[in-house]
Amino acid sequence: MQKTSNREYILHHLVVGPLETNCYIFGSARTKEVLIIDPGADYDKIRTLIEKEALVAKFIVNTHGHIDHTGANYAFKLPVYIHKRDANFLTNPMLSLSALYSNFAVSPKASRLLEEGDEIDISGMKLKVLHTPGHTPGGISLHYKKIVFTGDALFAGSVGRADLPYSNHKALITAINDKLMRLDDDTLVLPGHGEETTIAAERKSNPWL
Repeated sequence: MQKTSNREYILHHLVVGPLETNCYIFGSARTKEVLIIDPGADYDKIRTLIEKEALVAKFIVNTHGHIDHTGANYAFKLPVYIHKRDANFLTNPMLSLSALYSNFAVSPKASRLLEEGDEIDISGMKLKVLHTPGHTPGGISLHYKKIVFTGDALFAGSVGRADLPYSNHKALITAINDKLMRLDDDTLVLPGHGEETTIAAERKSNPWL
């Protein structure tokens, strides 16, 4: 578990589940209200951190609808936000890929359907929704100042898989170039799996771009 904080925001990073998904808890240092990004598994682990830090979880944002990013949604009983094109993934085991595993629960339906350009407000802090499809049709990234949560679109030295149902490699690369590579070089990239990176590092050395 990693923790980053300043006077404005709180950021916790946990690795959850068998596919080692990055779950992020992000929110206001002033109010301690937070959102949970991609609680793919390990509800108790996430809940324990929230309670230990005396945080108030307001809602969940899924960067896309695969089960390794949505698997603990049901346990939190919080509103779930997801892009409208991945909304059906939450309740369909074939789309979410949960049919490939055992003992994975179906997520509750979405409380809010997101689109490109939407803003997600947590105690006055506004994260901008960037539609970055390709890994799934409704994949999104979340941009806040010098931070971007990229889900399974962009990784350190790699990009998301495009050999899964409803994935599209060309759409993924286009979205990364059009949406993410236009961010400032010093923007911190927090991906859905693996290590953090920066836009500058990926612009310089990512072999897929």
